[in-house]
Amino acid sequence: MSADPQPVSEAMWFKSSYSGGNATECVETAFVASGVLVRDSKNSSGPSIEIPGPAWSAFTSALRTRISGI
Repeated sequence: MSADPQPVSEAMWFKSSYSGGNATECVETAFVASGVLVRDSKNSSGPSIEIPGPAWSAFTSALRTRISGI
């Protein structure tokens, strides 16, 4: 999924389509100019962690590889 980076004050948060119906185990992410923000979906006013774009790309690439078994 691609998205245009958003300023942190205007971050557009979303949950993964793989989150399922269990509301107790989910994180939300938001694309920002410097990378990706990640937070606990149950505590939207709580802290978030900022992950640099290259690190996020490496992380999601590794997940896709592991899931596909390549």
